[in-house]
Amino acid sequence: MQWIQGLSLSVLLVFSHASLNEHWEMWKSYHGKDYSSQREELGRRLTWEKNLRLTEQHNLEASMGLHSYTLGLNHLADMTAEEADAMLNGLQLPEDLDANLTFVPPSSAPVPAMLDWRQSGLVTKVKNQGACGSCWAFSAVGSLEGQMKKKLGKLVDLSPQNLMDCSLVYGNHGCRGGFLTKAFHYVEQNKGIDSETFYPYEKKLGKCRYSPKGKAAMCSSYRLLPHGNERALQQAVANIGPISVGVNAHQHTFLYYRGGLYYDPACTSLKVNHAVLVVGYGSEKGQDYWLLKNSWGPNWGEKGFMRMARNRNNHCGVASFPVFPIV
Repeated sequence: MQWIQGLSLSVLLVFSHASLNEHWEMWKSYHGKDYSSQREELGRRLTWEKNLRLTEQHNLEASMGLHSYTLGLNHLADMTAEEADAMLNGLQLPEDLDANLTFVPPSSAPVPAMLDWRQSGLVTKVKNQGACGSCWAFSAVGSLEGQMKKKLGKLVDLSPQNLMDCSLVYGNHGCRGGFLTKAFHYVEQNKGIDSETFYPYEKKLGKCRYSPKGKAAMCSSYRLLPHGNERALQQAVANIGPISVGVNAHQHTFLYYRGGLYYDPACTSLKVNHAVLVVGYGSEKGQDYWLLKNSWGPNWGEKGFMRMARNRNNHCGVASFPVFPIV
């Protein structure tokens, strides 16, 4: 958006398309958008129009069978991919992983052809991290929620804000990113994490105020899965439950994903930067997929979920860094 700063309002108006005025107002109203100045709004409008053209072109190609998924103008459509990447994708990958913490599922473990842990009550509702790079905290609480449900039979929303505020000393950075492993290490050392109800999300870093009175979960350790091994990830999802993973969310196709089976050849496994939760897997029309829960609200994707290509060379790095807590 920096290039906009030097342009006059009259010049910006020339670039925008008057025929889209009504649609722009409808989109702003639907997503509750409000801008601080006319200049900012015009800049956002131009970005939105660019994303509209990209979306229309992609969906036209999808209608001709060139893509297995569609795009849509969600609440992120007034941002460039670079802006959204900097604001939302806060997963950091540790370089000093302990090989002793790697878990290799036994080859004899049962693996059904399809699985959706939502149907078994191990997945809480989709949340929205807002303008904060706290994806790592949402992914971590998601896998811990599932494990606590399996152990105690009760599904409780846990507090990502608790992780953000209180795990700084372990190397996490609140809205500026964090590590899945260090999130679980905090819960282990703290001997607990509060519920979302007791310690609600604020979309910004705050003062640590954990209290045992609000404690709703704990873990004794965590385990990693073999790097890049989709079979091991499938076995773990089938026999353990929802698993925290990292993915490459750099592509605009990921940001504006609307529905279908996501496969973008440009989405490599080398740039993992966003944490999500694998809550199942399956196949559709001969194509395997992972079922991912995101933390960008229900207006993103398939009501907050994505079906990502599975068994296609670790697409978007989905199996590069899986981790789950031990409870």
